[in-house]
Amino acid sequence: MRGRSGRRRRWAAALAVVVVATGLGVHAWMPSSAASDIAGDALYAVLAYLLVVFVVPRAPSWVVAIVALTWCSAVEMLQLTDLPAQWGAAFPPARLVFGSAFDPRDLVVYAVAAPACAGIDGVVRRRGKDRVASGGSDGQSRPG
Repeated sequence: MRGRSGRRRRWAAALAVVVVATGLGVHAWMPSSAASDIAGDALYAVLAYLLVVFVVPRAPSWVVAIVALTWCSAVEMLQLTDLPAQWGAAFPPARLVFGSAFDPRDLVVYAVAAPACAGIDGVVRRRGKDRVASGGSDGQSRPG
């Protein structure tokens, strides 16, 4: 893990831990409501985005967003079957990954959250490239 892709992978891993902790906090401590459901769905999409970045750190932000959105949407559509409920009954933590009931609003949240992640990621990546190009702090000394 060297260079920018290694740094991006490390950031994605660290942020994924924060997102999982936040998601578990929302699940455990927020009262069940539309707001907590939307927050959980947005965090799920952010986590999917970060996991794709971790696996493919050089992928363009828009590609990562499409993969994350596709994953989240596929899992949501899977909820139209009995499979997630069966998996959740057999292993309750599976509900956190596969959900339990289809909600079309979740698809809207994913469609907003994944591109938002790509936008933020794109800005961060451009700023990092600009800083490196201008001789900023990238861990390497520049000739004066």
